[in-house]
Amino acid sequence: MSSNNKKKTRLGMLTPSSNSVVEPWSYKIVGSLDNTTVHFGRIEVLWIDDDTASLSQFHDETMLKGFDLLSHVRPAVIGWNGTSASWLGLDRDRALVKEITKRTGCRAVTSTLSIIDALRALQITNIGLVTPYVGSIQKMIIENFKFEKFDCVSERHFDMTDNFSFGEVSEATINKAAEEVIAEGAEAVIILCTNLSGAGIAALIEEKTGVPVLDSVVLTLWGALRSIGINTSPLVKWAPALAKLDEKAN
Repeated sequence: MSSNNKKKTRLGMLTPSSNSVVEPWSYKIVGSLDNTTVHFGRIEVLWIDDDTASLSQFHDETMLKGFDLLSHVRPAVIGWNGTSASWLGLDRDRALVKEITKRTGCRAVTSTLSIIDALRALQITNIGLVTPYVGSIQKMIIENFKFEKFDCVSERHFDMTDNFSFGEVSEATINKAAEEVIAEGAEAVIILCTNLSGAGIAALIEEKTGVPVLDSVVLTLWGALRSIGINTSPLVKWAPALAKLDEKAN
């Protein structure tokens, strides 16, 4: 059977409205897969800090309606391609994936839960964080990862609140931050934000240092494909450490 006649696998992704990084990189990464496409919806997210108005941008009826609309392309899996649960608490995402499946009948994944799954599968507990967020959000993230049995031994955050501006942070800045947290003892680095341009440099840092670098955009796709039993080995190009998980799966 020709590849054109094979059933297509569609991935549905909801992302913050001001995110300019996740779509181009997701299209590029998914382009390495046969008969697989990725389709996006957006919800309004303009800034991230610890005030009530910012926190309320996530997990409301408007967000859930976005998942409903994505289900119209009949995806094999729907993902929340945002990392809000890293500061709001992982149980928010656990409840969200159940609600998505209940409403749409689709499997569901999130960026943060996919990262947690990868860390556990790699048996890593001492992590380094690279984020664009302000200190109060970073502190919440560190506490939530600690609750999940991951100790943040080193971190860098860029003290930003404007979500669009996250996508303007240079690869060089992200690279420098990642190498610094590795030098301070991290067993793995998480580039935590789907609007940070880490996908293109994560593998380079990992190859240079020998330390896994898990980018949020790459890991969301990894979690989505893994949830529906699709071979994730093509993603090793962007996250070499995932090869170990492919070996275990086989």
